[in-house]
Amino acid sequence: SPTAGRNWEGFSPDPYLTGKLFADSIRGIQSTGVQASAKHYVGNEQEHFRQTPESRDYGFNITQPGSSNIDDQTLHELYVWPFADAVKAGVASVMCSYNLVNNSQACQNSYLLNHVLKSELGFQGYVMSDWQATASGVSAILAGLDMTMAGDIRFGDGLSYFGPNLTIAVLNGTVPQWRLDDMAVRILAGWYLVGGDTEVPHPNFQSWTPDTFGPVHAHVGSTWGAGLVNQHVDVRREHGRLIREIGGASTVLLKNTHGTLPLNNTARLTAVFGEDAGSNPLGPNGCRNHACDVGTLAVGWGSGQASSPYLISPDAAIQHEIVSRYGSYESITNNSAFTQINALARRVRDVAGVCIVLTNAGSGEGFANVDGNLGDRKNLTLWQGADAVIANVSATCNNTVLVIHSVGAVEIDQYKDNPNITAILWAGLPGEQSGYAIADVLFGRVNPGAKLPFTMGRNRSDYGTDVLYTPNQEVPQYNFQEGVFIDYRGFDHRNVTPVYEFGFGLSYTTFEYSGLSIEKLKVAEYQPTSGSSEPAPTFGTIDNDTSAHTFPENITRIPLFVYPWLNSTSLNESYGAAGFGDDSFIPENALIGTSFEHSPSSGPNGGNLYLWDTLYHVRVNVTNTGKVVGDEVAQLYISLGGPFDPKIILRGFERVTIDPGQTVQVTFPLARRDLSNWDTVKQDWVITEHIKIVYAGSSSRDLLLNAVLK
Repeated sequence: SPTAGRNWEGFSPDPYLTGKLFADSIRGIQSTGVQASAKHYVGNEQEHFRQTPESRDYGFNITQPGSSNIDDQTLHELYVWPFADAVKAGVASVMCSYNLVNNSQACQNSYLLNHVLKSELGFQGYVMSDWQATASGVSAILAGLDMTMAGDIRFGDGLSYFGPNLTIAVLNGTVPQWRLDDMAVRILAGWYLVGGDTEVPHPNFQSWTPDTFGPVHAHVGSTWGAGLVNQHVDVRREHGRLIREIGGASTVLLKNTHGTLPLNNTARLTAVFGEDAGSNPLGPNGCRNHACDVGTLAVGWGSGQASSPYLISPDAAIQHEIVSRYGSYESITNNSAFTQINALARRVRDVAGVCIVLTNAGSGEGFANVDGNLGDRKNLTLWQGADAVIANVSATCNNTVLVIHSVGAVEIDQYKDNPNITAILWAGLPGEQSGYAIADVLFGRVNPGAKLPFTMGRNRSDYGTDVLYTPNQEVPQYNFQEGVFIDYRGFDHRNVTPVYEFGFGLSYTTFEYSGLSIEKLKVAEYQPTSGSSEPAPTFGTIDNDTSAHTFPENITRIPLFVYPWLNSTSLNESYGAAGFGDDSFIPENALIGTSFEHSPSSGPNGGNLYLWDTLYHVRVNVTNTGKVVGDEVAQLYISLGGPFDPKIILRGFERVTIDPGQTVQVTFPLARRDLSNWDTVKQDWVITEHIKIVYAGSSSRDLLLNAVLK
């Protein structure tokens, strides 16, 4: 759903686009010696009802988190697809999600963790839980969970399904040694992968406080130690330069009537309107976890946000742009100042100036309620009363530029067709360099070349999917009845015309496509994987003497810390609850570490190796027919041809910089998996006999060139 609260933390509703950017991000992160974690696996598509305690705090009487009910083909072709790219890229860990999948906890779902992830995709790293997503000990471990996070069952309770309970389970045999060793090897493999055994800096900060001095253990106070907890090491160097560059390069030009943009600094009066143009009076980090919408929107809220060392507001940056050339500039960042806004807009019109309206729409993680938005957005409208400001300004000012900072799609159909709104820019969530980045685009230092990574529809019903806002059962059921038809696939399937389609984006120059050609490569025929695995190995021996696993005499026990040691040599006493020794819940053969039969699609690091073979090279020429240098993102789509397939699906994109009059040839490799469907009977990827057609162009609805794959 476009209203889902944490969409902004990902890349796109399209699995191919997400997979490519996912993999590149993982390689980049891990190249610095830091482990990446691919998340959330899988079906974590809304914030409402993701956790039982959180939902009850909001007054929803549910008994378990919501269940994402996904059919096998949709699971493989849509939701697991990017995780295959992540595994292929060598990701160290995968984080399982809060939700249930087909009414089984995602963090103790053996089909998803042991079979799909570790067997089919050949994932060799470790699975960690989301924070508080572990629902059991032995059951989750046998189902494939390798690490529980943050360790305790509920934040700050000092209890754990792992810790001493894992020690007990190993000693009483309900967790076999081969599984314990497997967990340890997987976790250490990620550490070694990124060079953890080499010299690395010691921790120099504490995430719980910005204070320089404080308790060493933040949750239990200074009684248990106090001192220097934050050294305030500045590692940024000139990161701001890159952030500014990315902000400009990521801005999408949606409308530009009569070449309104770029602005030329000669307007007799430049006026900026909107609370989104200004600063938060409490500072850039004045709201905890950024859970508010005051001033300009640079990031969403929740655990995906980061504190800003500063935040350049659009008001400050555009003002500097104008007054540094001794031009005339005014701004109003109070959206309730209707009279003053109207008066200023009239003056701009009278002197043939330019009005720039800044707007936003945010979302975030479900633990915070921002104006009734429980993580997920309530609607797709603009926030801060921005629609009234746009109406007020554009009713008078016939040269109004609209800038949108948002977490995703918003309803802007009325502005696309408004003749007084001469340009529209979608600037996403640009971070600390927000103002400079948008000024670079507005005044032409950056020629926008980005494309929409989602579809903008006329209203939320156009999407065919939505957040479940009210529980439909004690265990809420998210029924993914749309299958693979989400975003542009759904618009195409239902013949709905979008406002701005997936992949759309204009430039200050123009481009033409020509010369589509296809080269078929000679590769080996696909071979399903066969045979069996080796038995699970073990390393060393376990001392079954319980006295070897009790608390050391010389240790100082920190309250709430989760330790692996036992309180007693009696496992029953250490367990301290009813039901000790009951193993009736353990599935048959779950403790046996013998070999298993390989699934046909399985293989190391991403699945069957034949799936990654490149079968075709598709090439297309792109010519810059304008007068300025510009970037174009050439796009390749394919029709798989089946009666139940989407009309087209993205299967390639390449951003190229082209000089005026220059022609650049773009090559798209097509892998076997790009042409395949998931066969639920064979439990394997197959290329069907249906005709495959490739399309090339500048967006999902501007595809003038096509050819049949043979």
